[in-house]
Amino acid sequence: MHKSLFLLSFTILAGAAFAQDDIPNYRSKRENFLKMMEKEARADLATFTLGGLDEAAGKQPLPAAPVTAYGNDSIILQEGNIKVLIKAGVFDKTKHKILYYDEKYVTKIDNKPYYGIIGKMPATTIAVLQVTIGRDTIVIPPAAYADLYNPSFCRVAANAKTKCNVGVYFSKDNHRMYIYMLNGNGKEGYEVTWIIQDKQYLRRVVDWDF
Repeated sequence: MHKSLFLLSFTILAGAAFAQDDIPNYRSKRENFLKMMEKEARADLATFTLGGLDEAAGKQPLPAAPVTAYGNDSIILQEGNIKVLIKAGVFDKTKHKILYYDEKYVTKIDNKPYYGIIGKMPATTIAVLQVTIGRDTIVIPPAAYADLYNPSFCRVAANAKTKCNVGVYFSKDNHRMYIYMLNGNGKEGYEVTWIIQDKQYLRRVVDWDF
């Protein structure tokens, strides 16, 4: 009897694991750290990203902006006249076209790959990504964050210290600013870095499967 229950449980778990691993992943690697051709920016990202960890040896940390305010669904980082605000929104599946695998696993949203938990419906969005430098507002195109879901902000760690998954870093020559987020949970998480150069949005770098 016990042997039969064990075999049944193992079969169910193995089937579930197979189903998760078998979900199609349409994410492109062209925005990964390893695909970066910008040498200076790549060297900078190696100092704080998981995707660039193998190239971090010998590199000094970049100057960073402190977190000045945060909540369950927002965060503000500010250094001098530079301010970054990120806010989450609620994902409403009725306003999107959802593509499924096996009728239950989400594979695409609005006909595009998405970043969140593979196979699962997102709960939240990045609703606001606002960057101001003095009186200038840096325009970040919505396409740079529209496919990024389940943003993580700050949490209280086991040692009672607050740990934030968001950072703003500055290149040593002050020409580039990097806005970093580590979203999702553990193995199912992803990281994104938006690069701003000379007050212009340049590109983003996205990695997952650490």
